[in-house]
Amino acid sequence: MLRQRLIIDTDCGSDDAMAIAMAFNDEAYEILFFTICAGNVSAEQAAANTLTTIEKSGRYEPPVYMGVSLPLVRPLVCAHETHGTDGMGDIGLVPSRLKTTPGNGIIKMLEALEQEPDQSLEIVALGPLTNLAVAVRMAPKIMRRVKRISIMGSAGLGTGNVTPVAEFNIWQDPEAAKIVLESGLPLMLVGWDACLDDAMLTASDIERIQNSGDLGRFAIECNRVLLEMNKDRFGVPCLDMADPAAMAAALYPPCIDVCDAYYCSVDTSCGISAGAVHVDIYHFSGKEPNVLVCSRLKSDLFKQYLFRTLGAEET
Repeated sequence: MLRQRLIIDTDCGSDDAMAIAMAFNDEAYEILFFTICAGNVSAEQAAANTLTTIEKSGRYEPPVYMGVSLPLVRPLVCAHETHGTDGMGDIGLVPSRLKTTPGNGIIKMLEALEQEPDQSLEIVALGPLTNLAVAVRMAPKIMRRVKRISIMGSAGLGTGNVTPVAEFNIWQDPEAAKIVLESGLPLMLVGWDACLDDAMLTASDIERIQNSGDLGRFAIECNRVLLEMNKDRFGVPCLDMADPAAMAAALYPPCIDVCDAYYCSVDTSCGISAGAVHVDIYHFSGKEPNVLVCSRLKSDLFKQYLFRTLGAEET
């Protein structure tokens, strides 16, 4: 079977790790390589976390290339309170034997798009859009060869998770997001609303994955800090799986429930709405849609896909 080739751009924290493990175990896809950005943690820590996840997934070992290590304009503000100091739940993971591959991730992305057949390569972006923005500015014609870019980003049609209106990945580097959303490339945003409403793992889901084997146990344990935070926030043990939701929407479209085309713009101000993605639902701007916004998932199909790719499917 000819497998769809995929580049994953990541600021690898704990939910990225779960999403990456899912991609490794979908036989329809082949991860060509990873490009690293900063966000949940520093770029260096994100690379280390990606290498650990590759080793834990135990399938094959794609190259990991470093990208841009800071947002385009603003200071880096990591999400240690959500993912832990190391981004992986502070569970004492042993550093991977694997190493990053020499070379610049943005250049490698552009080279791959030139070498692969036109409209054949997909990108899934799990972190801030810094690397993609630089690639768009460097070589817009080459970037137009991409089949689709699926992005975990924005509050969708709902509320934010880092401010009342902004979601973390876009808020971290809104200038980069603005460049990407205005690029004319085929984009799908999976917003925080879809993650919160339809990709929430319950206590029984968590137990099922954790008891399924080594990969499932790793996927849950590295989300320990998020789990504890959610116990305080929601009053029950649960995990809102943002990056797994985006990965599922990208790799398993049957789990998408609502996905509509809208004109979207990014607030690059320094005020309370900085990092917000304005979704023009009622066409006030008069501008043509530039993004597919996935605002709802079919929760049952999302979980089926998650369980299957993490080895927690019932037999």
